[in-house]
Amino acid sequence: MVKIAFAASEAQIAQRAYERLTARYKAVPMEDAEVIVALGGDGFMLQTLHGTMHLDTPVYGMNCGTIGFLMNEFREDDLIERLRAAEEEVINPLSMRAECEGGEIRKALAINEVSLLRAGPQAAKLRVSIDGRTRMDELVCDGVLVSTPAGSTAYNYSARGPILPIGSDVLALTAMAAFRPRRWRGALLPSTAKVRFDVLEPEKRPVMADADSRHAGNVLWVEIASEPKVKHRILFDPGHGLEERLLREQFV
Repeated sequence: MVKIAFAASEAQIAQRAYERLTARYKAVPMEDAEVIVALGGDGFMLQTLHGTMHLDTPVYGMNCGTIGFLMNEFREDDLIERLRAAEEEVINPLSMRAECEGGEIRKALAINEVSLLRAGPQAAKLRVSIDGRTRMDELVCDGVLVSTPAGSTAYNYSARGPILPIGSDVLALTAMAAFRPRRWRGALLPSTAKVRFDVLEPEKRPVMADADSRHAGNVLWVEIASEPKVKHRILFDPGHGLEERLLREQFV
């Protein structure tokens, strides 16, 4: 028997699924589980991964939300068999380090992306540096983000950034509504790259930073890098892993 811990979002459909599954399958505490089953949407899956990364326990998501890119199809039957047959994907998050107005340093991890967004009526004005070298003296835009391959179909794709194959060791740097340089879309970077954004004219053009919904307001600079020491283990039904999903997204 597989030792399963269940977690569910606050959505009513997820709560009902939680009640049915815990009544049918014996549940154990998170610390004793061999696998964690997350019931909800992609947002709740990210929340679960962040909240359980200290356990080094794989997470198997079942979709009780909308898109469910990181989730498997919800079914009550054959859960034990599905867990035993599931294939594991290991992904590394991004680390964000940001200085806010007043000198506070904020740190966070992001499985999908770290984004900078204008926080006022005027476009953000940023200087872009890669590995300590200035690559763009001035980027004027509504925002910019750095995305992992796993997160490349999320906000990055909506901003017309590229979909990155899993295991490609590449990050996407994507601009949103770039004004100068006109229509600049971004760049592909090696996963080892250290990215820094310096906010120019922060009082006139305030900027906020976001790492998987962990916010830092009125930032002065933001540094982003892959964090290989942290590993998130995600389980998928055979033939429905991240690589297949990333390919499928490009043909719809």
